[in-house]
Amino acid sequence: MRLKNKIAIVTGAGSGFGEGIAARFVEQGAKVIVADINVENGTQVAEGLDNALFCHVDVSKSADVKAMVDMAVSEFGGLDILVNNAGIAQRRGPMIEVPEEAFDRIYAVNVKSIYLSAVHAVPVLRARGGGVIVNTASTAAVSPRPGLTWYNGSKGAVLTLTKSMAAELAPDNIRVNAINPVIGVTGLTTEFMGGEDTPEIREKFIATIPLGRMSTPLDIANAALFLSSDEAAFVTGVCMEVDGGRCI
Repeated sequence: MRLKNKIAIVTGAGSGFGEGIAARFVEQGAKVIVADINVENGTQVAEGLDNALFCHVDVSKSADVKAMVDMAVSEFGGLDILVNNAGIAQRRGPMIEVPEEAFDRIYAVNVKSIYLSAVHAVPVLRARGGGVIVNTASTAAVSPRPGLTWYNGSKGAVLTLTKSMAAELAPDNIRVNAINPVIGVTGLTTEFMGGEDTPEIREKFIATIPLGRMSTPLDIANAALFLSSDEAAFVTGVCMEVDGGRCI
């Protein structure tokens, strides 16, 4: 039980990587707030896990994020681990054809959410004497693909924020790390592929991954588990590629 008696929030936990992280954390002894904008998916995930509760949240809204943190404190007694996993994709295509409202939403969900979670969660972590923040970034931040420019930039911001937060919060015993997943089978897959998911298109993506497959929720969950556990007690400011060699 690597997270025994720990209290965690996982955003975007209603599906994909977030669902995998929430399930792995519960399996390893944590109590988890399953936070998601999709009520049906989030409720279903939480009900399928022991020691998990669903919280409806739009991570781009301050009041929602505050309510999420407050729920962890009121229902479970505090907060030890925050996984900022919620994110949205850019439909693959020319950068100048992305609508302004789509650009704004990408940065609100992928970047502003980290600011809001820090504002509301860091005081709680400080009161606990420390804790862990894990941000889901992307290989797109390290080795960007054409056609995803604004998404790439949002994930690049996540990496810089992770390192800066790690340096600033280290005196509070708060560790901050990031995970860079390669493309996996999630709710965002079709968007990354340009709106169409076919075996032929998948094969083109897989051809760029030396280990020869897409990532899975368990791959990402295992990385989040390590970074959140005491085994990583001296690890902060790291951006870990979980990508089958994509960024080599």
